[in-house]
Formats: sequence, structure tokens, C-alpha cells
Amino acid sequence: MNSNSNGLPPRRQAPAQSGASGSNNSKGKPPKKKKRMRTFAKFVLSLLVIAIIVGGGYLYWVYNQVADTGIDKPVPPGMSAKTKPITMLLLGTDNRPETGTYLSDVVMVAAMNPDTKTATIVSLPRDTRIELEGYKANKLNSYYPKFKAQEKTSGKNAEDQMKEMMGKYFDVDINYTTVLNFQAFRDAVDAVGGVDVTVDKNMCYRDTADNTDINLVAGDQHLDGKQALDFVRYRKSNCDPKTAESNDFDRNKRQNQVLNSMLDQMKSLGGVTKISKVIGAIDDNMTTDVESEQMKNFISTYWNISKSDVHYTPVTGDWRSPYVYVNETELANAKQALQDTLSGKVTATPAAE
Repeated sequence: MNSNSNGLPPRRQAPAQSGASGSNNSKGKPPKKKKRMRTFAKFVLSLLVIAIIVGGGYLYWVYNQVADTGIDKPVPPGMSAKTKPITMLLLGTDNRPETGTYLSDVVMVAAMNPDTKTATIVSLPRDTRIELEGYKANKLNSYYPKFKAQEKTSGKNAEDQMKEMMGKYFDVDINYTTVLNFQAFRDAVDAVGGVDVTVDKNMCYRDTADNTDINLVAGDQHLDGKQALDFVRYRKSNCDPKTAESNDFDRNKRQNQVLNSMLDQMKSLGGVTKISKVIGAIDDNMTTDVESEQMKNFISTYWNISKSDVHYTPVTGDWRSPYVYVNETELANAKQALQDTLSGKVTATPAAE
């Protein structure tokens, strides 16, 4: 099979379209075709995020699909992910039908360099105490819901405010923000047929306020979407007898385990045939400011990134209730890792002969 200039196999040609497509419909509902395109674009980005987080991905099929879609808006000049190192803030919120809240349980910053084909992912504990000029000291996970509540009065987009704050915290310019909520997580896991994980301990917690009912047994398990969310969320027990507690660092490890299993499922033929269900899971539960054309740029550039060239850098610290006080040396190293990736100082692992 021949390759194109991106190093990918040839793309399927999109069928020619007839008729005008530039009518203004901004006051009404978006046309169905545009709605489907935006839905698929969100799905593409969700796969990209999962792939980058766990290292590598099954993206050729997705590239062929997204190549047939339209373009929401152009990528700003000089900002193509094919040629420019890009940063993205990734937020996983607890927003779901039972709560209506927006606490950010997952906070990551990804830096990707197209020249070196490397990426660095830095994560922070949700309870990190943030002390930053211009912001009231608080837990990291409390800022996004605060910004959401202030949107109407401040006139500022909450995602943009998070991008600005975390850029200042890590000393890098952050280009994009992607927010994925718990409902999308549950539905996406169900759409790929569940995940295979090793539950590290017995877990039991119940809360009638939001219908939480965590009851997992230690050992190798196949979990559905609800159980997988319970697995990554579990912190403490209120059952009798109580089960052992978890900290933010345990939760980050479990989250990575679930994402790895999801990626394995997506690589399988069975996972690909369930694409439409995953699209439905992502549609109303993910927001992003990445342009559709930029998504194609990401995929064509990083579709075959090696797992060894995705550097996952969790920042840890000391838990002193109610905060995690991050290790300053680890934080400094994480900042440097992001900057080194962007500047090209981090090089790809030589291919095995």
C-alpha cells in the first residue's frame, strides 16, 4: 500500500458535494449535517486524548473518517499541529445527571511536538492547593465550577479562564482546552463493551444524595461503565465493615489502567464497529475549542506515536487535609518537561532495527 505525505496510507476520497453550503443559520438550530460533523469531531478528539494519555493509538481508521467531514472554522495562521508544538489542558469533571456539579477530578496538561514526535502529559492531584498571584488560594478542583458560576457576570468563558490559570501555573502558553464529564466516561466504557482491570482493593461507599453505590471486590474484573467510574472515583468508605481508603495518586493509577483497557478495546474490530455508540456518548458530554481541521492535523501527525515517546509525569505531594501540598521539586521538573518537549529537547526513542 502506498503512503501519502503524512506517512499514512492513502485516504478515501470524499464524494463531491453539490449546492451552496454557506447559508447563515446562526439564529436557528444547526443543520443536521453540521451537527453530525461536530459530533464526530468531538469523538475524534476523545480518541486522540485517550491515545495521547496512554501512549499511541488506533487512529488510521479515524483519520479516514474525519477526512470526509467539513470544517467548522479555520486553524489560525501558524498554529497547525503539523508544524507547531501544541499544548492542551484536559479536564475531567464530575458533571453528570445526578449532580449537576463541575468539580474537576482530572487535570492534565499535554505538550506535543510534531518535529520530535514526542508528548509530555503532566497531571496534578485534584486536591492540590493552588497559590497563584491573582487567584484566591483553594483546591485545584474548585476553580472550574467557580468560573462556570461566574460566566454570566464576568463575561469570561470558564474554559478560557482555566486555560489562563493553568498556563500561568505551569509557565507555558496553553493553546486548547478539552472537558470530558463523567457521563461521557460511563457511556464510552459501555460502548466499547466494558474494560478489563485489576481492582487493587475492596471498595465500598454509598451516598444516596447522588445515588453513588460503589461495591467492588479486589482482583481481576471486567467492569461496565458505572463500575469503571466507581473504580476510578473511589476515595473512602462509609460501609460496615469499612474498606481501605485511597488517595489521589491511587486514583490516577486506576484512571490510567482504565484508559489503557479502553484503548485496547478500541483497537479491536469489535471496538471499531461500536463507533456510533461512542459518538453518542461523547456528543453532549464533551466540550473543546479545537478546530475540526486541527483535529485532522493532530491525527495525521501523531497517529503512530510510540508509547515510549509519550512521557506521563504525575506531580505528587503530601496530603494534609483538606489539601495536597505538591512536591516543589516534582512541580519544577514537570514544568521543565513541558518546556523541553515544546522546544524539541526531548527526542524520540530510536526505532529498533
